Order: sequence, then C-alpha cells, then structure tokens
Amino acid sequence: MDSQLLSQVDQRTRLAGYNRLALLLFRLGTEVLYGINVFKVQEIVPMPPIRRMPGAPAVFRGLASTRGRLVSVLDLAAAIGLPAPARAPAGHLVISEFNRCVQGFQVERVERIVNVDVAHVRAPREDDPASYLTAVTRIGDDIIEIIDVERVLAEFSSPPATVSAELISRAAEKPTRGPRRVLVADDSRVARTQIAGTLQQLGLEAILVTSGREALQMLESMVAGGQLVDSELLMVISDVEMPDMDGYTLTTEIRRDPRFAGLYVLLHTSLSGVFNNAMVARVGADKFVPKFSSDELAQGILDRLNSLNEIA
Repeated sequence: MDSQLLSQVDQRTRLAGYNRLALLLFRLGTEVLYGINVFKVQEIVPMPPIRRMPGAPAVFRGLASTRGRLVSVLDLAAAIGLPAPARAPAGHLVISEFNRCVQGFQVERVERIVNVDVAHVRAPREDDPASYLTAVTRIGDDIIEIIDVERVLAEFSSPPATVSAELISRAAEKPTRGPRRVLVADDSRVARTQIAGTLQQLGLEAILVTSGREALQMLESMVAGGQLVDSELLMVISDVEMPDMDGYTLTTEIRRDPRFAGLYVLLHTSLSGVFNNAMVARVGADKFVPKFSSDELAQGILDRLNSLNEIA
C-alpha cells in the first residue's frame, strides 16, 4: 500500500499551479479523515522502533531511524489535542519536509491520496483560536480536515520571528515616500502572525487575508474605489497552498489583469524543492522565499524597497 501511494506523488504534483490540491489522507484513532498536502510528504513507512529523547515534550515520541537517518517523531493526535482514549496505536510514520525541516508524524493509518479542486476547499471557522485546522473539504460523503502542521510545529519548535538589527537599520534608511502597506495572503494563523511581525519590525503595515480569493477581491475592490493598486501597496506576499484559490493562481490572475500592472508579488511557502522556483517563473511572480526565516523574508522585502529606489 505504501509503495502504491508514493508512486502517485509525481503524477499528482503535475497538477500544481492549476488550483488543484493533492492530499494524503490518514486517521488518528477516530472516524475523522485528516489530510496533509502531498508536496510536504517525503515518504510513508510502517512505524519503526522509537528511541526516546530525554527532556523532550511529551508529544515528541523520540527518534526513528529510516534510510540511514534519524527523524524526530511527533504524536500528531496528541499534538492537536485529541483525547487519550481516541488515540490508537500508530501504524504509519509520515515523513514530511516543510519549513526547512524534516519531521515525522505518527498516525494510526494512512488511507489514500486524493486530488481536489481548491475552489472546493474552505477555511475553518476563524472564531475558533484552538483549531488546528487550516482548511476543510469534502470527498464524496467524507469531510476531510486539513491540519495546520505549521502551527503544530510552531508550538514546539518555532523559529524566532525577530529581524536582525542590521536589516531593521537598512529598512529605516529607506525613504518613506511610496506605499508602506503589504497585502498578505496566508491560510495559516501562525504564518500570518510571523509575516505581520516581520513587516512591523521593518516599519510596514500588513493587510491580512486568508486566501488568494480574498486577496484578489481586495485588489479588485481597491481598483473599483478609484485607487491605483501599485501606488497603495508595496507588494503582495502570498502563500502557495491556500483554500479557495492558491498562490500560483492568484499570481496568474494578477499578471493577466492590466489594472494590476506593476504590482510586485512575493510567493512565500513552506513547501520545499526546486519545483517552486520553476513555478514562480511560470506564473510571473517576482520572488520566492521559503518559510520561515524572518531575515530572509525581510531581505526579500528590502529587495523590493531597493528596486523602488532605483526607479526613483
């Protein structure tokens, strides 16, 4: 079963950039089906022996050896707050790579890979701050809950969101003329907080939305109100994987609309690999910065400020 699942990954990823999302579905000891983006999955293996790590948080089971490397294993059911009676013995280890790190997730059972139209993926309730979901969708009669793994890891091993003093100083040296607001589209609450904090340290204002669709609607509303988008916004910072409209599609829509000519787009994603660089060029984004390094993101923003100074 595992080899069959992995053999589908390359086929599924060819759909990226067409507002499609490939999900690996699994269970955590309940009847609920959970999902994670296939792009974040390196491999799926039967649960190997675990070596405990003294002093580690309880949700971290320990270290597992796979293919000659040690991988940290996190009990995903415990991490998202499922009650102990609901946690079944782990059958699979899902080894993922995102946010510049490799992380193993203990799950009860891997089910299958499915492909969904992002237009049918919806954001969870924003009024539930305890939710570990980044989106929900439906496959036939099943509701799929997509876990915000960025938030899960951030609670236990979050990178510092502090911009270096050198970059803050450089930002302060930039002239204040021109737009100082940035439109940020990201479905992860953690990611939005990190990006907004980085912008604030650079003296910039963040306008936060949770999907590409919301970002596009905001841009259209600005134009309808008589505003010149490239005069109002320094740039757009967009995640790639989002419900309703992904970042690749958002960028494509921006580039094909002459009303948004000159709008700078930086794609910012937890997904790893050279694939993103090719897609950035294909959809016409100006820059790609992988999550999450506050200094690398800050440098990407400073590159935009520098380009404006050159034009001036």
